[in-house]
Amino acid sequence: MSVRRVRAAGAGDAAERPGLAFRPGGELPCGKVQVWEAVEPERGSLATAQVSDPGPVRWGGRYCLCNRTCLSIQLQGLFFYSPGTMAATGRMQRRRAGWALMAVLLADLLALSDMLAVMSVDLGSESLKVAIVKPGVPMEIVLNKESRRKTPVTVTLKENERFFGDSAASMAIKNPKATLRYFQQLLGKQEDNPHVALYRERFPEHELGSDPQRHTVRFQISPQLQFSPEEVLGMVLNYSRSLAEDFAEQPIKDAVVTVPAFFNQAERRAVLQAARMAGLKVLQLINDNTATALSYGVFRRKDINTTAQNIMFYDMGSGSTVCTIVTYQTVKTKEAGMQPQLQIQGVGFDRTLGGLEMELRLREHLAGLFNEQRKGQSVKDVRENPRAMAKLLREANRVKTVLSANADHMAQIEGLMDDVDFKAKVTRAEFEELCADLFERVPGPVQQALQSAKMNLDEIEQVILVGGATRVPKVQEVLLKAVGKEELGKNINADEAAAMGAVYQAAALSKAFKVKPFIVRDAVLYPVLVEFTREVEEEPGVRSLKHNKRVLFSRMGPYPQRKVITFNRYSHDFNFHINYGDLGFLGPEDLRVFGSQNLTTVKLRGVGESFRKYPGHESKGIKAHFNLDESGVLSLDRVESVFETLVEDSPEEESTLTKLGNTISSLFGGGTTADTKENGTSISQEEEENLAEGSKDEPGEQAELREEGEAPVEDTSLPSPPEPKGSVAPEGEKATDKENGDKSEAQKPGDKGEARSEGVPPATGEEKKQKPSRKQRMVEEVGVELVVLDLPDLSEDELARSAQKLQDLTARDLEKQEREQAANSLEAFIFETQDKLYQPEYQEVSTEEQREEISGRLSAASTWLEDEGFGATTGMLKEKLAELRKLCQALFFRVEERKKWPERLSALDNLLNHSSMFLKGARLIPEMDQIFTEVEMTTLERVINETWAWKNATLAEQAKLPTTEKPVLLSKDIEAKMMALDREVQYLLNKAKFAKPRPKPKDKNETRAEPPLNASASAQGRGPSPHQARLKMQSPFPNLRKRLKKLANHCFSPFLSADTKLSLPLAEPEPADTEPLELEGSGAAESEQKQQPAAQRPALKNDEL
Repeated sequence: MSVRRVRAAGAGDAAERPGLAFRPGGELPCGKVQVWEAVEPERGSLATAQVSDPGPVRWGGRYCLCNRTCLSIQLQGLFFYSPGTMAATGRMQRRRAGWALMAVLLADLLALSDMLAVMSVDLGSESLKVAIVKPGVPMEIVLNKESRRKTPVTVTLKENERFFGDSAASMAIKNPKATLRYFQQLLGKQEDNPHVALYRERFPEHELGSDPQRHTVRFQISPQLQFSPEEVLGMVLNYSRSLAEDFAEQPIKDAVVTVPAFFNQAERRAVLQAARMAGLKVLQLINDNTATALSYGVFRRKDINTTAQNIMFYDMGSGSTVCTIVTYQTVKTKEAGMQPQLQIQGVGFDRTLGGLEMELRLREHLAGLFNEQRKGQSVKDVRENPRAMAKLLREANRVKTVLSANADHMAQIEGLMDDVDFKAKVTRAEFEELCADLFERVPGPVQQALQSAKMNLDEIEQVILVGGATRVPKVQEVLLKAVGKEELGKNINADEAAAMGAVYQAAALSKAFKVKPFIVRDAVLYPVLVEFTREVEEEPGVRSLKHNKRVLFSRMGPYPQRKVITFNRYSHDFNFHINYGDLGFLGPEDLRVFGSQNLTTVKLRGVGESFRKYPGHESKGIKAHFNLDESGVLSLDRVESVFETLVEDSPEEESTLTKLGNTISSLFGGGTTADTKENGTSISQEEEENLAEGSKDEPGEQAELREEGEAPVEDTSLPSPPEPKGSVAPEGEKATDKENGDKSEAQKPGDKGEARSEGVPPATGEEKKQKPSRKQRMVEEVGVELVVLDLPDLSEDELARSAQKLQDLTARDLEKQEREQAANSLEAFIFETQDKLYQPEYQEVSTEEQREEISGRLSAASTWLEDEGFGATTGMLKEKLAELRKLCQALFFRVEERKKWPERLSALDNLLNHSSMFLKGARLIPEMDQIFTEVEMTTLERVINETWAWKNATLAEQAKLPTTEKPVLLSKDIEAKMMALDREVQYLLNKAKFAKPRPKPKDKNETRAEPPLNASASAQGRGPSPHQARLKMQSPFPNLRKRLKKLANHCFSPFLSADTKLSLPLAEPEPADTEPLELEGSGAAESEQKQQPAAQRPALKNDEL
């Protein structure tokens, strides 16, 4: 395409070539970019040229900010188009497509960032703490609606509403039957559990019904309101998530929930089911003692080294007491080098020792005092009044807290029962006497923890107190005496440590955050074993049943981990049982509370079919894969029947397989260290199988089920030794076969990866060389039927119904909240508007008739709200509010406009004055150094004059209008004029920013003379001469650019409001010039400058700008 030229007269200008025209195709919203389209009648649209980069091109009344890609050149009012202009169109389109794709990806990332927050819930017996982590916000405790850092675990359930937290706690006095507290001790418990009887004794106002299918309990508040403990906990978790979402201002789905360390499998599954009802994804159930230890270690990472430090955490909360021994040290990991690690060494607990039991005993004491005060009167016992007992329990909690700091305190309740006030003095000595047997149980968890860790007190470096009940002075006194230390550690937040540790673990488990690794090795509290029975033939013709037990996860063994159990003596369907191991460390009362010791019966189906499917193959046993996950929940992943056989390969195939085996071995030959992520304890599947199956050299790790008397499985997370390079050890090769009396030996690979089958003699040199062979493994899935024995889980249908029930309750609460907000908004609008009608600024812009009309409508709406508002729906309330707002819209508009006038007009005046000064300075630039064209300066002058004229005319017209009419001077019009003027100045500033100074013309007749011998260094070329340096310093263009930048900074930013701030490229402050601006040019121009009066010279210093 040849160079085409189009006149810049306007839209639709024709090119010099007949039939070819350039027409405008549109412009972007910014007003700075215009698209032109080349059109030919026969071929249609040829190309589209778009200009979008800064530059000095003016096009059709618009500024075309292009200085790099567009080859259009302005010369004497004509535009020249080269082939590059059209070729650049494709590049522009591709660039726009790339930017569009980046915008879509950025939008996706922004939407994804709204889902990155994670939370933790420290679920205590009396109160809960919620913490969050989100991008830009570190670990932080969530404040509830009352701006408190902890929230009572209390729920009030009524026919048409629910209350949580502090609101529910206050409702416990008015409606104790409908207020549920301390219900966590009922999770995973059947009706005959001692804890259920204890709950009935402590809170007789609650009616506990029975679930006929699961034999658990249900809260029966009314015939229509019946909830299981899991459903109530689901409500609490859902409320916790709403607090976190309001605090984080984004939805949250992932959470880590703390549970007591002594929770068994049934209790942990109950918490997970409650979270499913609430729609919460539980990343992990973390033990509260482990979370506390993690919080302690994270904030003291620098103090942890290779030397093991044993710390004891004594946690006495409201409902229970847990003592934990934790070892901190740095260990070497394969992925991240040396990293800190905490390992749970020992755990001791008391399920009922806590602050609640102390408060209940104090409540009983106060009830006795009140009955004595009314002795001789014909009144009933205060213990028969649920409301009075709820008041006494709240007072007992307060008195217990005060007695921790005072020797005595006065307990007093106004109107305890029958409008009779109660007042009695309670001393700390009386309180300690009431709880004497409880204080004797304080050292118990310490001894249990030491026994399980196999340590003594001399190995414990520090004892740290956790939990609110440890603030009782007698508890600290007894504990200090039991541990034999000089003092007890109080250098941790006893209330929030578990929540902070749990949220750190949540961030580590989430894929949205990257945290410093801190390895967590938790411990199994209750051992788990596998039991099965099989027939044996002790004498010929005499068969009997033999019962076998194998330990799957031993006590205090680390988790999470996987184990594989191999059954070698079965060729038909059979059953085995998963039960708890030796629980002798529990007392008689704890065993009764513990519940069933039988976990699951596993029924295998399809074992015989798998043997019939592979008749000529060697059986490697039935392998059951178990997983004890991060939450401490045991599951059976799968069961499979494994077979092996020898197959012959050609030498070429064998060579390829050998190379592949060598390559894989070289990749994994560095060891089989456990693949750690956050806590460093998870093991890959292959390593777990080798770990569980073990080897003959390590009988302690042997996991295959053999005859009774052989060593059982020991819990360990250490990997098995790595295989030699180039060899692959098949599974089950080291199993024993006592029925045949022979021991199968592992196949030993040869130097070239060849293997020979058992019983075949090796080939001699005279015989033909054997063909290479390899073992082929076949795996057949086995059907599994699980029968849960400890506590039947909720079915999927039951879970769905419970989840829908909670969703309906939540929707009802939201509807009620929305209606209350609508009613409050309507009532507030009525009162505020009635008050505004009598304010001077509103009376100035309205007539008496207008105010009377508005006041009458407001009074009618207020009467309607009082009479019929209670039965009105949310839509009716919103509709009434919209009518009133529409009625007052014109009045409010006039008031708001008059409020904005002073600021907007002042900003416009400043902008006009500084733009005029800028234009005046630009016109004083000499012609040879001028960077602005006459058209550009004339355009700016026209915009300034038009703006001045519009302002004066509009102000004059507005002055003629009455104040009660709609104004003609609008703030949005002022802002539009300011933006138009800003656009013109912006263009000139950008042009000055990217413009380059014109080179000085050289004199062709100038000859270079040799410098004299005594010339200075500057004359000999080693530096500029003083005259050259002076010319360089006084070069007008750099000074002009600095003046323009500072003029923009000084003129256009200070006086504009936030919503009308201009988009000027404000420069950073530069050092002040020591000399005034000198505009150099031709001699005539310079002489004219010198002849001007001093007041007219454009010699402006920096401080003047």
